[in-house]
Amino acid sequence: MSWLDKLLPPKIQQSRPSERRAMPEGLWVKCDACETVLYKTDLDGNVNVCPKCGHHHRIGARERLNAFLDDEGRYEVAQEVVPVDALKFKDSKKYPDRIKEAMEATGETDALVVMGGSVMSMPVVAACFEFDFMGGSMGSVVGERFARGVETALEQKVPFICFTATGGARMQEGLLSLMQMAKTNAALTRLARARLPYISVLTDPTMGGVSASFAFVGDVVIAEPKALIGFAGPRVIENTVREKLPEGFQRSEFLLQKGALDMIVDRRELRPTVAKLLAMLQRQSADAVS
Repeated sequence: MSWLDKLLPPKIQQSRPSERRAMPEGLWVKCDACETVLYKTDLDGNVNVCPKCGHHHRIGARERLNAFLDDEGRYEVAQEVVPVDALKFKDSKKYPDRIKEAMEATGETDALVVMGGSVMSMPVVAACFEFDFMGGSMGSVVGERFARGVETALEQKVPFICFTATGGARMQEGLLSLMQMAKTNAALTRLARARLPYISVLTDPTMGGVSASFAFVGDVVIAEPKALIGFAGPRVIENTVREKLPEGFQRSEFLLQKGALDMIVDRRELRPTVAKLLAMLQRQSADAVS
């Protein structure tokens, strides 16, 4: 017994914090922007958007797709495609070890999840990057799943939607990763020839080889508020050009002002917004064919 316990009356000793029931972890989270302490259930129910300041926290691929697609009729595309270490690459860790760690951390087998389903009863195929899987980097599996997702959209004659959240190409796959830039765009060319809509939704962050390939070629390019979007990061650019970049450079609001985006949409409004766009685009496509 400590000296403080000897001084305190028994009733006060029983109510000391050390004797109270411990609060379960993970019940509360702090907003990265306004620093408000939020009940995690409330944040999850608001698709990871802070109800106080509207800050868009990052969200996992499955969580996003589950919130975006209708509950009925969902199915996964190309989940059987898994990564291999074709180059036997090793940096500070072996590539297979990095893959294994990412799988254990996320529960995914690579950085892209593709699902078929519907948005407000409109059939679509949707792809979403999992940023927590090696920074959402694009390797051969991501490219193959993306291409198969587009092929599924072509077979079913439905629109294709992609949510990007990525640092760019996967360095551990070298040229195989670089090839995916051409592969994904070739698939989208076939989609365009079939007059099927492609909507690209850029989320935080969208960088590197993905932003330089299929991210900006959508029939409509949407971004979430304050998303970091570009090729090289702002610090790399500043160190290269040795100049201070404009405030908000590479954020979605800056890109919208410069004409690189069509619109910025709050995550909570994406479902109805995309549904309206698809209805308009598909009506135009039908008119063009007739």
